[in-house]
Amino acid sequence: MLKKILLLSAIGLSGTAFSQHTVKEKLGNYLDSLYLHHKVMGSFAFADKSQAKFVKVVGFSDVERQQNANMNTQYRIGSISKTFTAVLVMKAVEEKKISLDRKLSDFYPEIANAGRITIEHLLQHRSGIHNLTDEPEYMQYYTKSQKPADLVGIIKKYASDFEPGSKFEYSNSNYILLGLILEQIYKTSYAELISTKVTRPLKLTLTKVGGAIDPSKNQAESYEYIEGRYRKMPETDMSIPGGAGNMVSTPSELLEFIMGLEQGKLIKKASLDKMKSFEDNYGYGLIKLTYDQSSGFGHNGGIDGFRSAVYYFPDLKIAASYVVNQSSIDTDEIFDKMMSAATGKDFTIPSFAVIQIPEAELQKLTGNYASPAVPLKINIFIQDKVLMAQATGQSAFPLDATSETSFKYDMAGIVINFNPEKKQFDIIQRGVKTTFTKE
Repeated sequence: MLKKILLLSAIGLSGTAFSQHTVKEKLGNYLDSLYLHHKVMGSFAFADKSQAKFVKVVGFSDVERQQNANMNTQYRIGSISKTFTAVLVMKAVEEKKISLDRKLSDFYPEIANAGRITIEHLLQHRSGIHNLTDEPEYMQYYTKSQKPADLVGIIKKYASDFEPGSKFEYSNSNYILLGLILEQIYKTSYAELISTKVTRPLKLTLTKVGGAIDPSKNQAESYEYIEGRYRKMPETDMSIPGGAGNMVSTPSELLEFIMGLEQGKLIKKASLDKMKSFEDNYGYGLIKLTYDQSSGFGHNGGIDGFRSAVYYFPDLKIAASYVVNQSSIDTDEIFDKMMSAATGKDFTIPSFAVIQIPEAELQKLTGNYASPAVPLKINIFIQDKVLMAQATGQSAFPLDATSETSFKYDMAGIVINFNPEKKQFDIIQRGVKTTFTKE
C-alpha cells in the first residue's frame, strides 16, 4: 500500500570497484547521517552468498518512550506481505487445494466479472478489481476493525476497472481476496498458514501476521518528522490489509525468507518459476527489479509511516532489505546505496545542508512551468514563506534551498536548479534531467 510522488522515473547507477569493508563502513556513516538529519529511522541489512554481511539500525521504535530500535525490532512490512500470500497460493496449488485457473465466482460470485477472473489474474493484478485503498472513503475506516464480509462488501460495490486479463493495474483488493480464499480452502486462519507453511520451515521467529502495535514487545511505531518533531502516524487496523499487507518482520528475517524461497525451502522450483512469470515487471506477488545489469526479484511495501523492500539478485547472489518507520527521503535512493555497498562500489553521501532565502527572492522563481518532454506542468508557488512545487494531478511538496537557485525534495530524490534569466529550471530525478520553461 505504497503511494509516493514520482515525477520522472529511471534507474541510473554507477561506480567503480572499491573495498567492500570501506563501503560498508561508509554505508553505516550514511545511515547515521540520515538519522541525525531526521531523514530516516529504521533497520537495514544485506547478505552475500547466503551470509549476512551488513546489519544497521538507526532511530527509535518508540519516540515517546525514547526506546531505541534494535535488530530484533518488528516493523510492519506492508505489501511485501503479497509475496508471502503468493507463496501460500503456490503451496496450495502444489497440494492440489486450488488451481491457477480456478474462478473467483467459486468463492465470491457477487464481485463484478467474478466468472471471468481467475486466481492467476488476482496474483498478477490483472483482474480489473478496483483498488479499495484508492477511494477517499478508505480514510474513514482504515483504523477500524473490519470483518471479512465487510471487506468483500466494500470491494463488490465498485465497478470493474477493465476486462480481466487485459492489462496490469496494482490493486490491494486482489490480495485481500486471495488471503480470504486461502482461509476458505484450508479452513484455518491466514496467520496459522503463514506460521505452518513459511515461518516454521525457515525457523523465523519475528515474522508473523501483525496486530495492534505494542512497543513493550519491541514493535515499532511509525512517524513523520514535521515542524521539528516526530509525529506518530495513525495505525491501520490489520484486519483490513489481510493478505495484501498485514505482516510484520525484520530486514534480517526478510533476507532469510527471500533466500529460502530461491533455495526451494518453501515451494518447488517450478512453482517459483511460475511466480517469476513477469508481465509489466510483475509476476505472482513479485516485482522484477534491475540493478546495473543484474535482474532481481522481490517486493516493496508501505503502510502508515512504514516503508520496506526486499530483493534477491540470483546472478550476484546478493539479497538486500530495509524496513523504516520514518522517512523524509526517497528510500529507493537508500536501496541503491545499499546495493553499491553490497557489490563493493563507492557512492556519494549527499549534503543535507539547507539555507534560508528571502521571500522576495523566492517570488522571482514562482509561476507555471511546462516541458515538451513530459505530459505534465509544474506550478512553483510560495506557501507560508516556503517554496512549493505541484505537478499536474499530484500533491504539492516543499523545496529546501541549497543555494539561491538550487532546491531539493529528499522524499522523492528531486533536485531543481532554476535559471531565472532564461525563465527555466532543470529538474533532476534518479539521474534524469528535464528542462521546464515558464509559461
